[in-house]
Amino acid sequence: MIVRSLQEAKKSNRRIVSPDGNWESTRLLLKDDGVGFSFHITTIYTGADFQMHYQNHLEAVYCVSGRGEVETMDDGKKHPIEPGTIYVLDKHDRHTLRAFEEMTMACVFNPPLNGKEVHNSEGAYELEADPIE
Repeated sequence: MIVRSLQEAKKSNRRIVSPDGNWESTRLLLKDDGVGFSFHITTIYTGADFQMHYQNHLEAVYCVSGRGEVETMDDGKKHPIEPGTIYVLDKHDRHTLRAFEEMTMACVFNPPLNGKEVHNSEGAYELEADPIE
């Protein structure tokens, strides 16, 4: 059994802050945990507006708090995000996430992340990034 506290994980190397200042992510489950997915609590800062394209991963995102929108780049559709909303990037969707207020998101990645991933120039995570020590 794996038991972790979000508050303790935030004080460790499991807390990753994006170089561009749009988000921070506390990675509660990672590839090394051996459960087949990773699980993160991510904060998207107010005013963040950035493109992503997870070419190597599928992601499910559940909004715990805050408000914003996700726009799919291929068709230009905008979807409001508020507490209780889930969106799933099941087709490696190119998308833009905008935070109208600070958002707390619960995120699941498959395949699981190693731990130190931040977005590359295409808005993706590399498939095999460095693990957290």
